[in-house]
Amino acid sequence: MHHPTSRRALLTATAVAAAAVATGGAVLPGAAAAEGAGSAGAPERSLRRIIARMSLEEKVGQLFVMRVYGHSATAPDQADIDLNLAEIGVRTAAEMIERYHVGGIIYFTWAHNTRDPQQIAELSNGIQRAGLAGPSRVPLLISTDQEHGIVCRVGEPATLLPGAMALGAGGSREDARRAGQIAGAELAALGINQNYAPDADVNVNPANPVIGVRSFGSEPDAVAGLVAAQVKGYQSARIASTAKHFPGHGDTSTDSHTGLPVIHHTRAQWSELDAPPFRAAVAAGIDSIMTAHIVVPALDPSEDPATLSRPILTGILREELGYDGVVVTDSLGMEGVRTKYGDDRVPVLALHAGVDQLLNPPSLDVAWNAVLEAVRSGELTEARLDESILRILRLKSKLGLFRDPFVTARGVDRTVGTRAHLAAADRIAERTTTLLDDPAKLLPLSRRSHRNILVVGADPASPSGTTGPPTTTLAAAFGELGYAATALSTGTAPTSAQIAAAVAAAEGKDAVVVGTYNVSATSSQRTLVSALAATGVPVVTLAIRNPYDIARLAGTGYAASLASYSWTDVELRAAVRVIAGQASPRGRLPVPVPRADDPAAVLYPVGHGLSY
Repeated sequence: MHHPTSRRALLTATAVAAAAVATGGAVLPGAAAAEGAGSAGAPERSLRRIIARMSLEEKVGQLFVMRVYGHSATAPDQADIDLNLAEIGVRTAAEMIERYHVGGIIYFTWAHNTRDPQQIAELSNGIQRAGLAGPSRVPLLISTDQEHGIVCRVGEPATLLPGAMALGAGGSREDARRAGQIAGAELAALGINQNYAPDADVNVNPANPVIGVRSFGSEPDAVAGLVAAQVKGYQSARIASTAKHFPGHGDTSTDSHTGLPVIHHTRAQWSELDAPPFRAAVAAGIDSIMTAHIVVPALDPSEDPATLSRPILTGILREELGYDGVVVTDSLGMEGVRTKYGDDRVPVLALHAGVDQLLNPPSLDVAWNAVLEAVRSGELTEARLDESILRILRLKSKLGLFRDPFVTARGVDRTVGTRAHLAAADRIAERTTTLLDDPAKLLPLSRRSHRNILVVGADPASPSGTTGPPTTTLAAAFGELGYAATALSTGTAPTSAQIAAAVAAAEGKDAVVVGTYNVSATSSQRTLVSALAATGVPVVTLAIRNPYDIARLAGTGYAASLASYSWTDVELRAAVRVIAGQASPRGRLPVPVPRADDPAAVLYPVGHGLSY
């Protein structure tokens, strides 16, 4: 296990020199040369002096937030070195910082950045050491997508919390704030100081393939209240929060990772449906806002994606909403932003539009050199770069990075996955599970009459840090409560043989719990539920992602149906406690569930949810 170096060892002459740069050699009180930047007086001037000392290459680098492979800033595994060489042209994070002067790095599970808490902390420290060793001695913003629920980069033993739609079902702004505060504190202890959360999209399209349960719900005012609460929670932990995806990605049937979605809202509809959560985030003091790779013709008739749209990012976000914080693009490797322009034009056009941070371009060398050449040719001015760099440095200063960017092993142990945090996550999750239907008045399942349980269903790829497939996690949770539970995975598209095996396994059981996942009109998951119900054994369905599954299960003969909004351990364990009567179902639908046979009609409205 890797253990971060002690803070005393890290705060060496290098860090002191970094503080001294801000004032031309005179360290401000507490070695906080740039602390408090954004207010009048010396701190703001000190940031401008840092910018003035930067070479053009350093200025360009400050605008980029880039991926890098490996668990260590200087000594990654050989396989990760090979990936870095192939994709970035460097061996390590430290080499990337030295060559390109990047202002930020983003962590991904698939990039092998997040093995365990102590390793993450040491990686963060190594990255900061590399930044402070550069000519401008500027610390980095280290970011990740830790939305919780289905999008989670740092897993157990860190505390995993309910995702946005689950929190929407709970309806508690205090729970949203507390979840943000816990997540923020743990990320900060790992040296991650910018989180790309919360999702501020209003999910009004049940067919949305990319947002869905990442949204708090479909009601703009309710979403706005929860977004503001979560922003305050994150930022109370001294971590930058990021509302996304502006101007609103909630009504699309195209995934911007693979295509360019078009939102057909009128300007009035945008103002009523999409804008409220972003207005609330700005009012709450949000540190950063992420753009969407979507086209909204009513907001910009050029039909450029919002990430590249000056009317949207400058005209609406900056001028109309009055936002002057950091604007970061969604990943520039996504197809939505690459459809209309080449990879060399995208970063330049984004800066023209009003963006500050350029996130994860497919080729850092192409993007970095494109911006450099745009300034040298006069297409972009150096003053335009300085404007964005000042916003970025203000944020770094606000987060205390100029004073002390390092974390410690003791801080990790005292903060990450504590008993208090885990208990709070369980309590919050219990308030989110939604009982949608119980026609047979089956629930709760008592151990006396329903002790022997079969758990079957979908086992999609698990979010980071979950302990195993959903069927296994559910069965284990029942076992911990004294039930005799057996798990049998039948997948998201069960075959005839898998359905027959499930029916055979149900013989002699007192109840069957079926985890469903995005049931479609032609899904064999419906056939599975019908076949199990035909055995006479009572069937409980649990939608482990979208709550819309229940509309497709009408007429299958299920005895009860619930929604957990995700298949992370904390939400599945909470659902089991509700099914077993150890907790009361308190969640209420934050989105309407339309009828399967008539999508214009509502089967269950917002606010629906049963109690025992």
